[in-house]
Amino acid sequence: MSFDLETLYKLLPAIYRIRDTEQSESLEAVLSPGVKTDLPLKALLAVIAEQIAVLEEDLAQLYDNQFIETCAEWVIPYIGDLVGYHTLHGTIPSVRSPRADVANTLDYRRRKGTAHMLEQLVRDVTGWHARVVEFFQLLATTQRMNHLRPGNLSMLDVRHLEPLERLDTSSDSSARTILNTPFDTLAHSVDVRSIVNRQGRYNMPSVGIFIWRLKAYSLTDSPAFKLDEQRYMFSQLGQNSLLFNLPQAEDEATFFAQPINLPVPIGRRALDQHLNDYYGSGKSFSLMVDGQLVDADQVVVHNLSDTGEDRWANMPRDGKIAVDPVLGRIAFAEPQKNPVHVSFHYGFSADMGGGEYDRADTFNDQLQAVQQVPVPHANIQDALNALGECDGAIEITDNGRYEGSLAIQAAANQHIELRASNLKRPILVLDEAGKHEQSAEISISGDDGSEVTLNGLVISGGRLHISGKLSRLNLRHCTLVPGLALSRNGMPRHPSKPSLVVGTEDTTVEIDHCIAGMLRVMDSAKVYITNSIVDTSSEETEEEELGEEEKESPRRGDPGGRPAYAAPGDRFDPGGELHIENSAITGRVSTVSMVMASNSIFMGQVHVERRQAGCVRYSYLPPSSRVPRRYLCQPKTESDAGRVRPQFTSLCYGTPGYYQLGQGCATEILQGADDEAEMGAFHDLNQPQREINLRVRLNEYLRFGLEAGIFYAT
Repeated sequence: MSFDLETLYKLLPAIYRIRDTEQSESLEAVLSPGVKTDLPLKALLAVIAEQIAVLEEDLAQLYDNQFIETCAEWVIPYIGDLVGYHTLHGTIPSVRSPRADVANTLDYRRRKGTAHMLEQLVRDVTGWHARVVEFFQLLATTQRMNHLRPGNLSMLDVRHLEPLERLDTSSDSSARTILNTPFDTLAHSVDVRSIVNRQGRYNMPSVGIFIWRLKAYSLTDSPAFKLDEQRYMFSQLGQNSLLFNLPQAEDEATFFAQPINLPVPIGRRALDQHLNDYYGSGKSFSLMVDGQLVDADQVVVHNLSDTGEDRWANMPRDGKIAVDPVLGRIAFAEPQKNPVHVSFHYGFSADMGGGEYDRADTFNDQLQAVQQVPVPHANIQDALNALGECDGAIEITDNGRYEGSLAIQAAANQHIELRASNLKRPILVLDEAGKHEQSAEISISGDDGSEVTLNGLVISGGRLHISGKLSRLNLRHCTLVPGLALSRNGMPRHPSKPSLVVGTEDTTVEIDHCIAGMLRVMDSAKVYITNSIVDTSSEETEEEELGEEEKESPRRGDPGGRPAYAAPGDRFDPGGELHIENSAITGRVSTVSMVMASNSIFMGQVHVERRQAGCVRYSYLPPSSRVPRRYLCQPKTESDAGRVRPQFTSLCYGTPGYYQLGQGCATEILQGADDEAEMGAFHDLNQPQREINLRVRLNEYLRFGLEAGIFYAT
């Protein structure tokens, strides 16, 4: 029953309501003419009704608080205590507010210890894809007539190639392949080492939890890189690239995860046998010729490796189209006159460097004037010219390929934003021939108070050059390809050329969630780097790639041969003031001052001219570096330098494990940040905290007598 004012008033006897009306009329007669008064008794009931409404709401909330789905936030810990729930690190949304985790607790405990439940637990707690393997099921056993186990024979059947391809032949976790190990179904001899420290596996109490940390990022309707009229590459940059599967995950684990359910690289044999599972619109990859989707019957899987003299092996025939998912190559039987577009998925660790992920919150919403490319403007320079001297944005609305140099001229106090639309990743190729002409650049200049922002772009074949009196340059979610351009095998074409040259005084440069090559910055400028990678393409430098000044520089040292940060020019002079957080730099750094360096990795020697001010905290840098005062940095002593030196899965741009810390990396690096997360560009992923959360849950839900080992498949 609702106790609102009108309901309460109607419950009163009619005589009281009549008297209430009469008293109101008597008061109006005494007061000035035209003055109206409320009914006295009704006004009293209004106060009572208001308090009853408060009680009603409180009673309703008390009832809702009995259920985890509807209770208030403050009640969640109390319900968690009732079911024995332990709080976790709030690293991902599903555990940041533990409502769902508490709600699933009873369901988890009903299925406690089952492998299917453990798979779902890993996904819910860490946000990673996983596959659970019960190693005791894969032990070679002596057969007895009353309990035959034909799948657990100690001898291999060499007639079936797919199980042999997935055979785990290594006990060293660092030597395992990305795909094969978790799907090995062949029987093994017993391994009595403990699985907890990732050594032994095949034993009676052993359960393996394989985790895929890399994500499968999409690139939709992108122009394929054309080598000639028959040969194309999936990658926009023209290098070999590994295609990834688009995971088809279930909301609830009712079966063990298969490769089709996980963000794994696509193998040639798997694609050949299950082409329809991977190929097609909305699937892992697809091909379009002249705007039409290529039928799956036309697609064949070949090994398109190089055979020398710029030729590929196994070119297709009879009108077929050959695809190599391991190298990311496409070969047509007939020359193509029409444009070829591809949609595919690639592997990477985080939302960085641009891509089809949500970047809407990084846009400047105050810029009302928006010029779009390719419609109505066919190219970017025309859109810039149309903007004139007004504040505004040039927005690229597709994943196209735009060739040629650009010139951005900002008027006084003008703000220009050149950006990719949300969920888009276009590429700007400044020098198509890859020869790095001096004019192949994006020239950005401006007058006093001007500001230019680049957002969500991949820039290849040239550099950014800042001139004039530009006040501020913002780089957000951009990639300035290290080495300017890449060769077929992914190596940088110009490893000694800078990606960004700041030739202006008093300019502030912000680099956020970006990947960039060498930086050359005037000593009077200021640079802020956050959650980014500065890659000089190699830690070692050949003598012929260095200028004479660099060869003679006493600050060269062994770690990180090439200069990553310095002043413009051939000399290794100190660059502008540097502020860096949650980032990784390969190469030497020379700066006038370092206001703050936090949670970062410097693989090369760091030299700071003015060391009286500033601080370097929770970071790794070579012991011989000359920097402001250090606080809890690594290595703590020179004797530890070799042991704690960071190890990476890959330092080659374009590979899935690019700048991901390796599994053999020292704990001081993996958990060395100020919040006990990892140092470097992927600090915000909070991967150590996710693993801790998982281990806490495994202790609660693992069946008695079993031991679990956590293995990172990627």
